[in-house]
Amino acid sequence: MLEAMKILIPVAIIGIALLYIFQGALIFFSQPVPSQNREPFAEYALTLDHEGKQLQGWYVPGKVSANRPLVVYYGGNAEEVSGNLWDMARLEAGAYLFMNYRGYGDSEGKPSQQNLCRDALYILDTLSAREKIPLNHIVLVGRSLGSGVAVHVAAHRPVRGVILVTPFDSLLNVARRHYPVLPVRLLLKHPFDSAALAPDISIPALILIGRQDTIIPSQHAIRLSEVWGGPVDTVMIEGVGHNDIQLAPRYWEAINSFLSTGQGRDGGSVLPDRE
Repeated sequence: MLEAMKILIPVAIIGIALLYIFQGALIFFSQPVPSQNREPFAEYALTLDHEGKQLQGWYVPGKVSANRPLVVYYGGNAEEVSGNLWDMARLEAGAYLFMNYRGYGDSEGKPSQQNLCRDALYILDTLSAREKIPLNHIVLVGRSLGSGVAVHVAAHRPVRGVILVTPFDSLLNVARRHYPVLPVRLLLKHPFDSAALAPDISIPALILIGRQDTIIPSQHAIRLSEVWGGPVDTVMIEGVGHNDIQLAPRYWEAINSFLSTGQGRDGGSVLPDRE
């Protein structure tokens, strides 16, 4: 046993050290822009320079108002955001902004919590000023990892509302659930602690949860809704999980109701799917 421990302990230490060093590659799965998404939306391509890096995405202009806001989207950890351009016809919005994180698509640089959050504030400030769109005519949409970015922006800018799709209370708590034997609090460099920011956010929120989500189980999203400082509508959709929640008609109904009215259809309750 002693001899085995002499081998296992160094192996465990090396494994933990490698996990700490390379965790960025485990959290951020950068993706290229699919070739089929380039030409159809080329006229909307947008490039912004921030801190010496070119950030690339798409801005689709339109007539923006309180009831038809600018939608600013933050994608998941393995999501290149141009795919959302095909879904614009489903949404009752006035304009759209889809920007890739650093290292994703054609955006330069290295993704990290600090970089993503800092870039997001810069992009929002730059575009809203350039297009003369008031912050109370902007709704943020954050999916999965992007929910952490959206919450950070909402904590620092008085936008009209925020829609969080399969969100978490903190990435630290999700990591603890998936890796219970590891000292994740000591290891995690990108905790995305949305629950710590949420109590001080007074703007309305819509939280969309897939009942069968095993990647970010529903308890994490419900905890976030419980500590949210403003009005919150939490919609639980049956029969879908983390990566297929958008296939449910209820998903689009809830989003469009929030975009047009500033609240979900049922004013704050946890709803079952009614399909």
